[in-house]
Amino acid sequence: MTSNFVDYVKIFCRSGKGGAGSAHLLRTRGNAKGGPDGGDGGRGGHIIIRGNKQLWTLLHLKYTKHLIAEAGEGGGKNRLHGRNGQDVIIEVPLGTICKDFETGRIECEIIEDGQEQIVVAGGRGGQGNDHFKSATNQTPRYAQQGEDGIEAWKIFELKILADVGLVGFPNAGKSTLLSVVSAAKPEIANYPFTTLVPNLGIVRQRANNTFVMADIPGIIEGAASGKGLGVRFLRHIERNSLLLFMIPCDSDDIKREYAILLNELATYNPELLDKERLLAITKCDMLDEIMLEQMKKELPDDIKTLFISSVTGFGITELKDKIWQMLNSDD
Repeated sequence: MTSNFVDYVKIFCRSGKGGAGSAHLLRTRGNAKGGPDGGDGGRGGHIIIRGNKQLWTLLHLKYTKHLIAEAGEGGGKNRLHGRNGQDVIIEVPLGTICKDFETGRIECEIIEDGQEQIVVAGGRGGQGNDHFKSATNQTPRYAQQGEDGIEAWKIFELKILADVGLVGFPNAGKSTLLSVVSAAKPEIANYPFTTLVPNLGIVRQRANNTFVMADIPGIIEGAASGKGLGVRFLRHIERNSLLLFMIPCDSDDIKREYAILLNELATYNPELLDKERLLAITKCDMLDEIMLEQMKKELPDDIKTLFISSVTGFGITELKDKIWQMLNSDD
């Protein structure tokens, strides 16, 4: 099945050439030797990206291989300015970055609805001969040519904007939690790698408080170096405010799993460790109170931990309250 989630596209972009300036000389019945009146050429069209909060994927650009803007129009007589070439404007989801394919350098990022950024600028229009007249050259018969457009391959890459990113190994219960606390309907099954693309859900906490949660495909050991889905999912964690680590209660070693998850994040981008973190022990409907007390001795020391069950709802309200508190803390 083809996924509707696309977070990476490579597109050839060419901006428009600027229009040539005019070298026209004024000639009328009453003035057979008028001065220069050539107008400037129009600017070539830009390639522009614009943020659209209604989009969540780059799917609409998947089969777009070329973006070519219109050339500017040449200047005319009577100092008539040529028409600017039409810009090409493409809408992208919030969280999209643009990279130069050759250098890999990030050139811009779109994080607000309606935000526009020129990706490839159009060529400037040439100046008409009216600009070149002087006391010693009163009838210049030349004008500037317009600047050529720019050709470049660009990479558009989406990093999901969400308040909370779910981090865990495959089958840790991330998709189930998202389906319980929001209206999102991710694919859920009792086997690893059910989630192959990020899913977003809006979580309502108490009255009218809401936050956005992202279910990220599960981490495997070595993901930061490209194993499994590798960095394809790790980049989506970079813009989350809070990382919710999820480890099932039947894990052989909760501390070790947590350490592996932390190591993968640190290997990919050490700055991820500066984000606030919360640990949820999932599938706790299988435990009684005595087992829960025993498990508390096996937990990592440096992170706040909650016990939850998405099946019975145990601990879910407390989890949402804690996330809201952490997201809105002044610390």
